[in-house]
Amino acid sequence: MAAPFFSRERIVAGPGWSRWLVPPAALSIHLSIGAAYSWSVFKKPLEGALDISGTLSALPFTIGIVVLGISAAVFGKWVDRNGPRAAMFAAMCCFCGGWLVGSAGLATRQYWLVLVGYGLLGGIGWGIGYISPVSTLIKWFPDKPGMATGLAIMGFGGGALIASPWSTTMLEVFGTDSAGIAKTFLVHGLVYAVFMSLGWMLVRVPRPDWKPHGWTPVAPAEGSIVTGGQVSATNAIKTPQFWLLWVVLCFNVTAGIGILEKASPIYQDYFPAAGAAAAAVAAAAAGYVAMLSLANMLGRIGWSSLSDKIGRKNAYRLYLGAGALLYLAITLMQNSNKMVFLICTLLILSFYGAGFATVPAYLRDLFGTYQVGAIHGRLLTAWSVAGILGPILVNAIADSQQAAGKEGPALYTMSFSIMIGLLLIALVCNELLKPVDEKWHEPSASTPRPERAKERVR
Repeated sequence: MAAPFFSRERIVAGPGWSRWLVPPAALSIHLSIGAAYSWSVFKKPLEGALDISGTLSALPFTIGIVVLGISAAVFGKWVDRNGPRAAMFAAMCCFCGGWLVGSAGLATRQYWLVLVGYGLLGGIGWGIGYISPVSTLIKWFPDKPGMATGLAIMGFGGGALIASPWSTTMLEVFGTDSAGIAKTFLVHGLVYAVFMSLGWMLVRVPRPDWKPHGWTPVAPAEGSIVTGGQVSATNAIKTPQFWLLWVVLCFNVTAGIGILEKASPIYQDYFPAAGAAAAAVAAAAAGYVAMLSLANMLGRIGWSSLSDKIGRKNAYRLYLGAGALLYLAITLMQNSNKMVFLICTLLILSFYGAGFATVPAYLRDLFGTYQVGAIHGRLLTAWSVAGILGPILVNAIADSQQAAGKEGPALYTMSFSIMIGLLLIALVCNELLKPVDEKWHEPSASTPRPERAKERVR
């Protein structure tokens, strides 16, 4: 009897199947859900069409990011158990269904449906879609885990580069009233459903005995962070390594998303212009936002690939230590040199993206490949916290400084100084990471298979 279409057994690759087909499958999912970063395109049209405030227009995105982390944690084991085809299909249904429910809400001018559709249902799609290719890619690329996960997760950072101009064009064609935005949402949902289908139909998992041609696993070097064992998701969260890495990811994301969420206003506050030049500054700020998105995307593949050469711990030393120094340079130099400001912020955003792309390989080093998708899902709750913490820090402090009569770079001096402190705390946590104690390891291959082994309770 043939295995069910969406089962893991149905998608085991046969001899000769190329592992290089898996990254495009993963990219089809991540490029689609990466449209989340283009939400700012809809903010102003929504405020006018539904007569809502700027805070309310940001709420669908905020709910989506929070739900992303929660759903990744909740469904992580389900994703590992059922395999990438079922997970990618579920992600497509939730993500595209979110656009369609949001479209219905806009067509009927029911704002709560936009929250339920784009925020809640779409956020579940983001979470499942984000983690679904990760464990599969790590199994296909044990020799290059940083490069493989970076290549896929790069899509999430670069999705906005496609979605932003596409959404803007559709709004120009359909209009920015509620009916026009509803049509734009509808087209998004239908087109992304087709594109994401390429991913879940194409993806495959390797045979248990498969390994890259000519590659031989090597034992962990003396002093290496690589554990060499397999740890379940239940036991992983009982280890100090998981929570240290949780802080590392949370604070690295906080430092990057604080700039990313308020990029255009920050640029205009640092380099203001009056009168006729104001329009030019706004245009330059828009170009600056696009540059940050590109840096975010390229950092995901570039720095994570480097981590395969220098090791994950050294990579995060770079992201966190250099990030703190870059924030210090911005804080000290203020707006005295635009080029320094641009270089520093672009590098900070590249480290922000790199942190996302490198962490799955870091988890593999620490906990092995068994249930790495579930562990990754639970770790992404750090993203949910950072998605709230970073914007609140930067916006609240800027508002208080403005109320005190300050302007320009002075609005951000305190928040950027806090970011330096957070990055240094994360750097210390990274230094404290060491291999996971063997007491948390699953039984070896000579004992019951890991898939059937019970969680070890300690």
